[in-house]
Amino acid sequence: MTVLIIGAGGQIGSAAEVALGSHHEIVGVGRNTNPAVDTTDSDSIRALFETVGQVDAVVVATAAGTLPFRPVTELTADDYREAFEGKVLSQLDVVRIGVAFVKDGGSFTLTSGITAREPVPHGAAAALANGALESFVISAATELPRGIRINIVSPTVLEGSEEFYDAFPGFNHISPAAVGRAFLKSVDGVQTGQIYALDGI
Repeated sequence: MTVLIIGAGGQIGSAAEVALGSHHEIVGVGRNTNPAVDTTDSDSIRALFETVGQVDAVVVATAAGTLPFRPVTELTADDYREAFEGKVLSQLDVVRIGVAFVKDGGSFTLTSGITAREPVPHGAAAALANGALESFVISAATELPRGIRINIVSPTVLEGSEEFYDAFPGFNHISPAAVGRAFLKSVDGVQTGQIYALDGI
């Protein structure tokens, strides 16, 4: 199968590529690859799919922009808009545009995060974005055509991502291999509408 991985150069994308690359043809793309993609730009997403053509599976392993972390009483409308557009709308656009390029019986796998189910200090905007993505997947799975499946991987902080440890005090960490197995389950399995919640050990 041909698997398109958006965000292949990041930690999560690399984990997906390692898990899937041994038995699938991987097309790994990002902002600085050839072809490149900016998931905040619908035209860029469409150009990517027109260049790559038909694929069996799409993995979105990146979030454009940054999620604002600040006290809920200080969050502005622009902060919430940034969280939604950067993490949610960008991935939804991949599905919206990409569905015409995914083969019958293919799949999408999106990426959310642990703040959808566990609060962290100043994490309300991130919770909004991750929770919205997970709700979308549950509903969209009932409507995608031609047997196309959709799931979402929702990891805690990855091992080796020390720059995020302080923002997630006391949280377990998860290995890249465990994250990769979740993508493998989504792409190679038969489930749809699933949230693969990875809380670590």
